[in-house]
Amino acid sequence: MSEDENIHGIVRRAAEGDENAWNYLIDKYSSLLWWTARGFRLTNEQAADVVQVTWLRLVENIGRIRDPERLSAWLLTTARRRCIDELNAAGRERPLDDHHLDVASHEDGPEECALRHEPREAVRKALRRLPQSQQRMLLLLAASPPLSYQEISTRLGIPIGSIGPSRGRALRRLHVELGTHHPGVFDDSRSPMSA
Repeated sequence: MSEDENIHGIVRRAAEGDENAWNYLIDKYSSLLWWTARGFRLTNEQAADVVQVTWLRLVENIGRIRDPERLSAWLLTTARRRCIDELNAAGRERPLDDHHLDVASHEDGPEECALRHEPREAVRKALRRLPQSQQRMLLLLAASPPLSYQEISTRLGIPIGSIGPSRGRALRRLHVELGTHHPGVFDDSRSPMSA
C-alpha cells in the first residue's frame, strides 16, 4: 500500500474488509498506541490490553468514522480512555487497612467493578480459545516494546511474508470468538477461519 494513498480510501477499504488496509493501519498506528499506554505508566499487561481493546473498538466502529483524517486522534482518545479505565480499576483493587473497612465506601460495588473488567477478560478468554500458533502470533505482535517482523519470524519459525496473512487469520478468528465479527470486516474467502 502506498504511503501517499489517501487515508479516506484506506479507512473505507478497511471498513469493507480489505486486509491490506487493516495491515497498513495497524503498522502505522500501533507504536502510537503503545507510546500512549506507556505514557500512563501501565504495566506491560495493562498496556497490551489497552492496545488490543483500542483495535477492537476500531473494528467495531470503523464504518462510523466521520473524518478519517482524524483517525489518529480517535485512536488516541480511545486509548487514553482505556488507560484511565485501567488506572481506575487498579486503584480500586488496592488492599485496604483494617480501619478503612468500617468507613462506608462511595466507590463502585463488585457488580460495577466486574462489568469494567468484562471486556479485558473476554479478550483473554477468546485468545485462549485460539490455536496455540495464533495465540503466540498475537502475543508477539502485541509485545512491548514492539518486536520487529524479523524477530517474530525467527521466534515463530515462519517467513516474514507470512506474518501479515497469519495475523489477519488470527484476528478474524479472535473477532469470531469475541462475537464482534461483522460481515465484511476481515472477510477473505481465500483464508479459511481454521488455521
